[in-house]
Amino acid sequence: MSNSYATTGARPTSRWKRFVKSNLLTFLTVVGVFGGTALGLMLKNSSEPWTQREVMYIQYPGDLFLRMLKCLIVPLLVSSITSAIGSLDLSMSKKIAFRAIVYYFTTTICAVILGIILVSTIRPGAGRDVSTMGGKATTRQVLTADTLLDLIRNLFPPNIIQATMFQFRTILVPPANATGVPLTQYKITSEFTEGTNVLGLVMFSVVLGTCIGKMREKGKPLLGLFETLSEAMMIITSWVIWISPIGVLFLVAAKLLEMASFVEVLGQLGWYFMTVMLGLMLHGFGTISVIFFLTTRKMAFPYIAKMSQVLATAFGTGSSSATMPITIRCLDNMGIDPRVTRFVIPVGATINMDGTALYEAVAALFIAQLRNIHLTFGHIVAVSVTATAASIGAAGIPQAGLITMVMVLDTVGLPAEDVTIIIAVDWLLDRFRTTINVMCDALGTILVNSLSKKDLSGEANGHLELAEPHELVELRPDQKE
Repeated sequence: MSNSYATTGARPTSRWKRFVKSNLLTFLTVVGVFGGTALGLMLKNSSEPWTQREVMYIQYPGDLFLRMLKCLIVPLLVSSITSAIGSLDLSMSKKIAFRAIVYYFTTTICAVILGIILVSTIRPGAGRDVSTMGGKATTRQVLTADTLLDLIRNLFPPNIIQATMFQFRTILVPPANATGVPLTQYKITSEFTEGTNVLGLVMFSVVLGTCIGKMREKGKPLLGLFETLSEAMMIITSWVIWISPIGVLFLVAAKLLEMASFVEVLGQLGWYFMTVMLGLMLHGFGTISVIFFLTTRKMAFPYIAKMSQVLATAFGTGSSSATMPITIRCLDNMGIDPRVTRFVIPVGATINMDGTALYEAVAALFIAQLRNIHLTFGHIVAVSVTATAASIGAAGIPQAGLITMVMVLDTVGLPAEDVTIIIAVDWLLDRFRTTINVMCDALGTILVNSLSKKDLSGEANGHLELAEPHELVELRPDQKE
């Protein structure tokens, strides 16, 4: 009796210990987000306005954490995509790529349409005084055609080493007397601006992985190198993420200290802020969840609940690329096939920006409403197409959507300077839309894995049939006597 009591009495305790141990990091990261919010508000209201140097000191621990994550992006992205494609049959790679791209394209289009419906229904810019709004933002003269051409140019970098540090962009130089001269008559030059050319690295990795897959036996040594590098990056990630609670806390606190009066900002942009937030919530927990259920016949919410660590990190860093190592690790822990995870997540972190597409469509129509500019159905379609293309061109870095916003404004004939109208709340919306982007990538990976499960198991069985007897013993230890 006593032994039975002791055993049954110990079970809840051991289960509780296992639960705490497995969810400790997630809990601490979520606490870091709320703790950073509380710390930022407390410091903001405790003294005179904080100087730039004082804010820098507060942000310093978070900046170190962000640097560690960004350091992992290039080696993890290249090794993950190359090893994932190289380890799959070419026909299997095509199926996974096709399913992922169809999913990304569908969700992005849905996000843009939802954003346009909401902003056209709520009309957050109607009756507002545009003269009281504005902020500081650096804008550059650019044509939509140049932005799209640069997007394609960056897919094919002339130097793969250079692509890890710089990306190409077109510069329009005004003539001596530029007054009244259209942008099409500006002098065309170019430059390599600082920032990783993620699109170029993805394209190179896809081509290299395909080549390794076609080489079969000859390509195995090189494939092994990339698989080992990918595994090493994931081990380093498992070390770095234990700093995430502290890093996220100080990143959020520093951003709140930099912010102007939140009450005043909401008074000017409150309806715009609420429209974007409503769109993001409806898209993340409505549209994507419905697509997920219709495709997999499973509810998305249990999976979302397991992503707390990933979503909290995405909110704190504001970067889908920086969150990528943690997303891959989370999906590995869920039992998702690594070959799918290591292909779909890096590609998604690069081209799938649902939250950004929705935000840019809402922002363009909001500014048009402020300016009392009536947009025809053709203009709205143009905004939809441009917002989709701009979201693909937005690198997974903080506030990249603000840069591509200029491209969307140009589509409806609005000046680039109007970006300053929404700059006050962009930093906060950027974190929410990044969180939705990352969640969409993760659910997309689970969806593609579910659709590809039979194909992947069939390929594994095919490998067993072609294997040598001694390899079968290694692959299937359950048959050992």
